[in-house]
Amino acid sequence: MLNLVLFGPPGAGKGTQSERLVAHYRLIHLSTGDLLRGEIAGGTQLGLEAKKLMDQGQLVPDEVVIGMIRNKLTSNPGATGFIFDGFPRTIKQAEALDDLLLELNTSIKGMLALEVTEDELVSRLLNRGKDSGRSDDQDISIIRNRIQEYNNKTAPLAHYYSGQGKFKGIPGIGNINDIFGALKEAIG
Repeated sequence: MLNLVLFGPPGAGKGTQSERLVAHYRLIHLSTGDLLRGEIAGGTQLGLEAKKLMDQGQLVPDEVVIGMIRNKLTSNPGATGFIFDGFPRTIKQAEALDDLLLELNTSIKGMLALEVTEDELVSRLLNRGKDSGRSDDQDISIIRNRIQEYNNKTAPLAHYYSGQGKFKGIPGIGNINDIFGALKEAIG
């Protein structure tokens, strides 16, 4: 099973490249945001628990998110693999994901990290903000804060997966097709 973590700061191109990877390798895109919305819309026990917490302005605990991921994995037994987008975000989450996958007799095959300079990220997000209308993509200080949050909290995952021999850094600047080609080459 081809299980990949697609990684990179806001504006690195994860959305664009994940669509291509899903289509090319016939993977199931596993976005924690989509999972949360689906479980809530489906009225599942996990969804109701998550909604209650979210309505109170609290973060959904890792255990609930892992439960949702478990549901997605086990409800797709014939899948060729999954691409994890937006999860894990911390070492603790990566360890929990590894434990879950081990329990299901599979593992993460690789972490593909799109590497983009901060100036390029800011430029991309400001341009995206013009089209999307997203207020968080229109304020330079908010953008820089999001990038700093990523660097402080999520970037350490590169060391975690590197220690397992699964980390591959991919230049995320340039032609979209060339970047996709580099991702395919890294997957092998």
